[in-house]
Amino acid sequence: MMAAPPAKPATPADPTPLRDLPDQLGAVTLDTFNWLRYDSRQALLALAVGAALYAVFWTVRWGICRVLGEGHDVTTWRGFVRRIVRKTRSPFLAVLAMQAVGNLGEAPAPLLRAIGFVFTIAFAIQGAIWVREIVLSLVERRTSAEDSESLRDAMNVITVLVNVVVWILALILILDNVGVNVTALVAGLGVGGIAIGLAAQGIFSDLFAALSILFDRPFRVGDVISYGGNTGRVEAIGLKTTRIRALSGEQLVMANTKLLEQQVSNMRRIEERRIVMQIGIIYQTPADIVARLPGEIEAIIEAQPDTRFDRAHFFNFGASSLDFEFVFFVTVPEYNVMMDRRQAICLAIMQKLAELKVEFAYPTQTTFTAAPDGTMIDPRPVMEVPAPVSPSEPPGRAVRRGSNGKSAPE
Repeated sequence: MMAAPPAKPATPADPTPLRDLPDQLGAVTLDTFNWLRYDSRQALLALAVGAALYAVFWTVRWGICRVLGEGHDVTTWRGFVRRIVRKTRSPFLAVLAMQAVGNLGEAPAPLLRAIGFVFTIAFAIQGAIWVREIVLSLVERRTSAEDSESLRDAMNVITVLVNVVVWILALILILDNVGVNVTALVAGLGVGGIAIGLAAQGIFSDLFAALSILFDRPFRVGDVISYGGNTGRVEAIGLKTTRIRALSGEQLVMANTKLLEQQVSNMRRIEERRIVMQIGIIYQTPADIVARLPGEIEAIIEAQPDTRFDRAHFFNFGASSLDFEFVFFVTVPEYNVMMDRRQAICLAIMQKLAELKVEFAYPTQTTFTAAPDGTMIDPRPVMEVPAPVSPSEPPGRAVRRGSNGKSAPE
């Protein structure tokens, strides 16, 4: 057997300038040929170990996918993990096996550098695929419950943005590892990104607001929301605007950024409704009846289904009424049910006050009239009474008597 030339010590895989790539390929080819020629046993052993490792990696990937099973949606952890594992490409597994064998064996240094170079490129590409699938899977998990064309359009835009960002980062990593100075490239991308961001600030703010709505979910399609004095049902969540069908029938189109800047009340997430009501009764009501009314109101509320009594108090001396305040909860979220229970309680209170001969108070005002000298004048109407017959008065003459009792002839 021919003596093998002295092997060069293995060195770490340094970045290879593109201008030296032909020379590097020539050196790799020559050293690999000499290795196979003079040390074929070790070379074949390395190839066998590499093939075995590739088979092991491929089997592990297949076994994980088999254990997780098919038919699971990405919203479940099984579907999420299976999707990521399935995106692990076979070329990457092969390069990974080559890298492992190269670190264990005594392969020529140029071949080790070539394997390291290929592994860097393969890892950058595979890493980009993993990051892309993880981000898109998370977005799909958050938007899976929504079924609208606008969300499908949003997913398309998000997919494009994720692809652009991920592959640009992978390209920068690859170029940096092959010896290209990427400082100027990164600076150019930064300046260009700032210019684009300033030019399309409004569009990007609405886009990120739409992403915030999709991920944070303050409301969803079909929810009834209230904001800025408007109330309606959400019909569509788009990339720039959200469309809301108002209770009066018209469609409201609101920019996502402007919508999130306001306080939004989501009516769909109401678990129970708290109702505060007040009534007023006249001041002529006896004190014992006043003390009895809170208990009567409590009994009326407790008699209604889907209600929970909180409190009832006589709390204020009003300008023309004794004021009561009572609070109760309707334990179901439906608005119509709440209005039905409120109406039933109001009618029952009216009936109870009628039984107790208690009158509702309404604004009243008493006016007192005085003469120029300050004497109070009775505003009651003057009654006409027959005057006593006098010899000096003709019969049938009426006399008008005022409140002071004095008579005045007609």
